[in-house]
Amino acid sequence: MFGKKHAVSLIRDQTAIMSKSPLEILQNVFGFSDFRGVQQDVIERTIAGGDSLVLMPTGGGKSLCYQIPAVCRKGCAIVISPLIALMQDQVTALCQVGIKAATLNSTIAPDEAYEMSAPCGQGKSISFMLPQNVCC
Repeated sequence: MFGKKHAVSLIRDQTAIMSKSPLEILQNVFGFSDFRGVQQDVIERTIAGGDSLVLMPTGGGKSLCYQIPAVCRKGCAIVISPLIALMQDQVTALCQVGIKAATLNSTIAPDEAYEMSAPCGQGKSISFMLPQNVCC
């Protein structure tokens, strides 16, 4: 899912991942050699606390624009998506490369959903949620 080449050695320790630069994470965790298009600009802006509106075609690398900042910064990124299959695929792939991620959607058992409903449930770097699971 994250590229044709898999990283030779996957970083399993979340602290080790956070101490890396965005380019090192791109190369060592996701297996890409270089950023594409505006990815680097978007990622750097996000890490610095800025906002971005990113429009890219399917397969253009949008996911990396929130995944890399999520592991570079402390705390948890909340990704709101109406696509359950996409969320589950991304959580599976992220966990395989050592990034703590989870999803909160209608397929999750009630006890798991309760744990995930707390912000950044169980120290996750990325929490994927359906729009109807976000409340004020």
